[in-house]
Amino acid sequence: MGVKELKELICDIGQRIYRNGFVAANDGNITVKLNEREFLTTPTGVSKGYLRPDMIVKVNEKGEVLEGNWKPSSEVKVHLKVYEQRDDVGAVVHAHPPYATTFAVAHIPLDAYILPESVYALGAVPIVPYAQPSTQELADGLVPYLQDYDAFLLENHGTVTVGSDLVKAYYKTETLEYNAKITYLTRLLGKCNELPSEEIDKLISSFRSSNPNGRHPGYKKFD
Repeated sequence: MGVKELKELICDIGQRIYRNGFVAANDGNITVKLNEREFLTTPTGVSKGYLRPDMIVKVNEKGEVLEGNWKPSSEVKVHLKVYEQRDDVGAVVHAHPPYATTFAVAHIPLDAYILPESVYALGAVPIVPYAQPSTQELADGLVPYLQDYDAFLLENHGTVTVGSDLVKAYYKTETLEYNAKITYLTRLLGKCNELPSEEIDKLISSFRSSNPNGRHPGYKKFD
């Protein structure tokens, strides 16, 4: 996919995030890796629902602008840290989906394995300790979790999901939010039945069979 098409796709995903209520106002940001030294990022101060391709900025691995007339997202440090640590990641989505963010504010990881789709595509979702948004501290705080997980809850902030391409990274945000919603509702009912461990093992084995060159996100219980 060329740069023009990628910019259009970023705008499309931005509109989906906005329409789904995963962000408010100018919240959230999206990046795509072009190569080891070039990345596309959404601009700061623009609603994801109103993005245009000409607003998308190209930056280098230091976050310096290479092309574009807009200022890049202030959260680009987090995205660049992901790319630095994970060669397999081609896109990163940061959003504030309400159910998942509720767990982030409550400091509760999502490690109840209740839906086959979430086990297969998402795995466990850890809590990343709080750091002020847009800081290097926040970016560095992801490092201990990056090798084992593809989705992250940022304490009192929101979510980050990663994927080999932008569509996969975005779908993980959708799966994360849906799983968080069902987890929340089952807790209101007072009963949450997890899948048996042997079924979880089968789902992970199925993933690995279908993705021989891929990696399955972490599966564990958090203290």
